[in-house]
Amino acid sequence: SNAHRLFKENQGAHTLELLSFNDFPMPVYDGDIETQGIPAGVIALASKISASDAVIISTPEYNGSIPGSFKNAIDWVSRVKPMPWAGKNILLMGASPGALGAVRGLLHARQPLDICGAFVFPETMGLPKANEAFDEAGNLKEAALEERLRKFLGRFKAHIEK
Repeated sequence: SNAHRLFKENQGAHTLELLSFNDFPMPVYDGDIETQGIPAGVIALASKISASDAVIISTPEYNGSIPGSFKNAIDWVSRVKPMPWAGKNILLMGASPGALGAVRGLLHARQPLDICGAFVFPETMGLPKANEAFDEAGNLKEAALEERLRKFLGRFKAHIEK
């Protein structure tokens, strides 16, 4: 992704790993399933989160909110002890084909992460008209937008290095 590439350009001592929720299959959260044991996909995702100093989450917006799969992952990971989200620095980014650029969904993403004890960086970034924002190679078409993203990531990097 563009954010991964831009952060990596100035990563300093940080090691970056690009992950997809699809790499961590998990059923819809259900307490009855949990009594049988936490699914392997949940354990794997929770381990990645626990081992990280910070997490950057980029999510689409669905109907003004977050995708059900994202909320499901938050819920499942919250069941792992010790809680992987607790105290974790998290940066939220989003994309939407709409004019608001996922800002409503990012607001919804903040709430369960806050409840789980994460520190969600106060600033978010949404990409409006995401379906038109990239060229054939997957790069942002607008240099000004790429520079805005670079500065946004830089502010988060400065925060996690405090």
